[in-house]
Amino acid sequence: MSEAIANKDTKYNKLIIGLSIVIPLAVAILFGVKIEGYDFSFLPPIYATTNGVTAVLLVIALWAIKNRKIKLHETLMKVCLVLSALFLVMYIIYHITSESTPYGGTGGLRIVYFVILISHILLSIAVIPLVLFTFVRALAERFDKHKKLARVTFPIWLYVAVTGVVVYLMISPYYS
Repeated sequence: MSEAIANKDTKYNKLIIGLSIVIPLAVAILFGVKIEGYDFSFLPPIYATTNGVTAVLLVIALWAIKNRKIKLHETLMKVCLVLSALFLVMYIIYHITSESTPYGGTGGLRIVYFVILISHILLSIAVIPLVLFTFVRALAERFDKHKKLARVTFPIWLYVAVTGVVVYLMISPYYS
């Protein structure tokens, strides 16, 4: 690897690591912030749909690359990145303007809900650097490393997108 590429990788690595720390911390801190006077109660079904669309597009992008439709794969992955960023913005806006909705289910379903929710939250934190490192490797045309990391990133990102929808569907009856 040339020195220029190594320097570029180091630059992106630091940025990705920084974002991977700052984003979850900012979300956690913003959960303690409440801005009164705004009604964004319409956002949860929109950001759940954004997660659902992301999941579908991830699967189509996988199909595209396996069928050597590289440009389609690239476009779909960029759309997935934008959708994930939009999800994050809507999620933050909703939670800083609305009280958290407690899950009202009981028994075994309550346990299932919290297992899904906790795994979703933990993996949504882990997926940030995975997605960004995978994306940067593709941009740098380091496709061998991109492919290797994508094999780990894809199922986690897909799980986070799908469980985002599941969590919404399970909690939606309890929104006020």
